[in-house]
Amino acid sequence: MVINKYNNDMQVKSIYRFARISAFKAREVTREIQGLPATDALDLLRFTPKKAALLVTKTLKSAIANAENNNNLNASTLVVKEAVVGEGATLKRSQPKARGSAGPIRKRTSHIRIILTDEIEIKRREPAAKTKKPRARKAAAKPAPVAAAETETSAPAADSKE
Repeated sequence: MVINKYNNDMQVKSIYRFARISAFKAREVTREIQGLPATDALDLLRFTPKKAALLVTKTLKSAIANAENNNNLNASTLVVKEAVVGEGATLKRSQPKARGSAGPIRKRTSHIRIILTDEIEIKRREPAAKTKKPRARKAAAKPAPVAAAETETSAPAADSKE
């Protein structure tokens, strides 16, 4: 729990340290949930087909549980104030290469930090309104009509055997 002494915001924090994913890949997911209500963020993450979405979901659920159990806050009033992914320690391994040499492998980790607050107004994102724009009709290029004499001479007659 973090209480800001300047404006008395109630903030709840959860950190997932040393998550086995690169920070670059995880940031793509956390950018999507910033500013969303916590329940909407969970729904969004549930249908995001990325490994990072699972890790961020665990962290978000932990932050919601911290808010409910430690601070008696309602989950429906919480908003994701901040979702940040920082780089963690890199595990250094090596891959055998040709002629007895070795190539480096860097297994990156990251720290996922989510801060929830109940002081920000809940603003739901409006679905994008679908507006139909009038399309410019293109003149379709029609094939030139074939003369009747050409069709009779080019096609062999089927009844010519007698």
